[in-house]
Amino acid sequence: MTENTQQPKHSVPELPTQYTPADVEGPLYERWVERGYFEADEKSEKPPYTIVIPPPNVTGSLHLGHAFEHTLIDALTRRKRMQGYETLWQPGMDHAGIATQNVVERELAKEGASRHDLGREAFVERVWQWKDESGGQISGQMRRLGDGVAWSRERFTMDEGLSKAVQTIFKRLYDDELIYRAERIINWCPRCLTAISDIEVEYQDDDGELVSIRYGEGDTSIVVATTRAETMLGDTAVAVHPDDERYAHLVGTEIELPLTGRSIPVVADEHVDPEFGTGAVKVTPAHDPNDFEIGRRHGLANLAVLDERGVITAHGPFQGLDRFEARSAIVGALRAEGRIVAEKRPYTHSVGHCSRCKTTIEPRLSMQWWVKVGPLAKAAGDAVRDGKVAIHPKEMESRYFGWVDNLHDWCISRQLWWGHRIPVWYGPNGEVVCVGPDDEAPTGEGWHQDTDVLDTWFSSGLWPFSTLGWPEQTPSVEKFYPNSVLVTGYDILFFWVARMMMFGLYAMDGTPPFHTIALHGMVRDQFGKKMSKSFGNAVNPLDWMDAYGSDAVRFTLARGANPGVDVPIGEDWVQGSRNFANKIWNATRFALMNGATVEGELPPADALSATDRWILSRLNSVVAEVDAYYDDYQFAKLSDTLFHFAWDEVFDWYVELSKTTFMAGGPAADASRRVLGEVLDVTLRLLHPVVPFVTETLWTTLTGGESVVIAEWPTDSGFRDAAAEREIETVQQVVTEVRRFRSDQGLQPGQKVPARLDLTGTALAPHEAAMRSLLRLTPTGEDFTATASLPVAGATVALDLSGAIDVEAERKRLTKDLAAAEKELAQTTAKLGNEAFLAKAPEQVKEKIRTRKAAAEADIERITAQVAALPTA
Repeated sequence: MTENTQQPKHSVPELPTQYTPADVEGPLYERWVERGYFEADEKSEKPPYTIVIPPPNVTGSLHLGHAFEHTLIDALTRRKRMQGYETLWQPGMDHAGIATQNVVERELAKEGASRHDLGREAFVERVWQWKDESGGQISGQMRRLGDGVAWSRERFTMDEGLSKAVQTIFKRLYDDELIYRAERIINWCPRCLTAISDIEVEYQDDDGELVSIRYGEGDTSIVVATTRAETMLGDTAVAVHPDDERYAHLVGTEIELPLTGRSIPVVADEHVDPEFGTGAVKVTPAHDPNDFEIGRRHGLANLAVLDERGVITAHGPFQGLDRFEARSAIVGALRAEGRIVAEKRPYTHSVGHCSRCKTTIEPRLSMQWWVKVGPLAKAAGDAVRDGKVAIHPKEMESRYFGWVDNLHDWCISRQLWWGHRIPVWYGPNGEVVCVGPDDEAPTGEGWHQDTDVLDTWFSSGLWPFSTLGWPEQTPSVEKFYPNSVLVTGYDILFFWVARMMMFGLYAMDGTPPFHTIALHGMVRDQFGKKMSKSFGNAVNPLDWMDAYGSDAVRFTLARGANPGVDVPIGEDWVQGSRNFANKIWNATRFALMNGATVEGELPPADALSATDRWILSRLNSVVAEVDAYYDDYQFAKLSDTLFHFAWDEVFDWYVELSKTTFMAGGPAADASRRVLGEVLDVTLRLLHPVVPFVTETLWTTLTGGESVVIAEWPTDSGFRDAAAEREIETVQQVVTEVRRFRSDQGLQPGQKVPARLDLTGTALAPHEAAMRSLLRLTPTGEDFTATASLPVAGATVALDLSGAIDVEAERKRLTKDLAAAEKELAQTTAKLGNEAFLAKAPEQVKEKIRTRKAAAEADIERITAQVAALPTA
């Protein structure tokens, strides 16, 4: 704990009887922003702590995954700010090339127009207009959640400064021969009409067909199998394995390609698996990545037979057909010629789909721009292996290495109009000029710029330093690079994290973009199912915020956040967190009404009661635990620790045990009021990063301080009192056991019972009044007769239950329960004594029987004790 340095005495305003988040959250957040609490000063001498927001798409809105991730980042940055760091949480948004262009094109379609009607320049202007008017609604939703970002530094991936960064790194990579242009097979989306990268392809099992087709005639025929019969029109060879004796006589010859009037060679290539199918494969170099490589090895022609929309371009009866229409038509024509040897329908196989529009991907030969990732990916892998960058949790390292160690060259060009246009100009005589941000673009007749734009991930890969003003060596770059930690989902480890690692190490002289990569899981529904609109289980977090408050949503998300593990969440859990916020409110209100204060120094330990020393000892332990969990990104554990400490120990035990002290008054009451104030002050500060709104209201009311946002983070003073902790644990044990006995006897919680407490030989005497209050035990007269006696922890609690319960009815109920428990014990004992059963039963079945037996034994012991404790007639 920190030394209390609050303002002098102040009058404590009365809190409303109920906490209403809607009345508190909006005004509080605006006050924080107006006072500049979230801004970061590069001139500050404080140590830096930097986190970038994973930039949400400008087309997006706040979904539960965003709320989850933002809660974790906000908790980290709020704590570091309180610890005295110059904290920068860098906000901004991604221009989201394909997604944004699709949105605006749909808007144009409603007007009966297309982007081609407008032309490139006017269309891009239209997108900027849409962005200014409709995009970025997520900013307002981030405010609702309480995100403590430096709004004055908000960036957009197509800002002028970020565009300069993109142009700069493209030029450097180009000059270093790490960017090149080449014709390769790429993933093509016939709907979005652009190339997409490998990581933007989603694979799913689709029902298709597998047809086996006979090429050639008689002894020179070969049977090949395919799921994409339409591409046979572009076949330029059949390949077999060099060691496959079945086809040795055909290698080097030509066979007829059905329906085309062409002959194609038979080639031998080790890529072919002789054990799969017929051991022969059709080779279509322009429409399959493996076939393209076979084609390169054997000098085969690349014959494209599908256009950008997936329509057949080959001459003949199939020209103009969509690829799926052509598939059916071609199989029909082959069947008519007797060339279909076998057909399998449905044939389930993995098919790639565009992650944006879900259209089936078409492998397509295309001239594109590429990043040569070999040396960049090696550096990204080495940075983790050498300990420059830590991945948390560590077990996620294998996924990272599995990706960066096997990266293919990255196709970075996209056939779109919205995005960073590739800074390359072509001249009338075949000249190619890459233009940097400070270069003059070539002019004159015949010069034109490349029409493609860059993959969105190219610009977002620069995010940790482009947002700070790079390529200029700005004060912000000096102060806030590298980032302290990256908090993001494991699902974009490959999309985004690997790109930032490659570019950061390359652009920033070998300095990685962050020290730690903290990976979290995905938010799922309470049954562990992925949230999706199509499943009907998607949740708008704003609805929950409206109903229960932002703190409740945040606390629920943080309490489920175990590193790298998916997070199930249900509305009833949010309701529970709302109840927690109400509990904090009501307990603090009670404390204020009873004079809890932060004014003056804490009394010395020898002037405090055991109850006071116990809670201060526990408070320091919790401070230490929470710090350790934060440093290990264990949000679930730190949230759970704070929940149980605040609810169970502070509110349910310390406050209740202190009530009799407050009522008695005097120096002991004054000391406890100061201790209660201290405990609430520290607890509210510990809770603040996760539940900022309710803690701000309560802390400023309790302490009179300006804001908990800028309050000092608690530290462990080292105070521990093991004896006081043991003493209060004994009190808790006695109270818990007597409460359980009362419940077992059917007594109502508020029902008062005469009792005598024999505390001789224990340290419980100072707590008798509190224990009687908690247990609803009244004093006894001289004529007191105990009808039940409970020995607990060295003490004896004698109660007079006569008149409190129907003894005979209770005896009958317990006798019936005892008989059931004895029957269960007999059955389980017999099972476990049966050698045949033990020999055959699975271990988990035997363990279940053992558990049932142990439970029956415990029930018998408990019920027998209850019967013995009943009053006698």
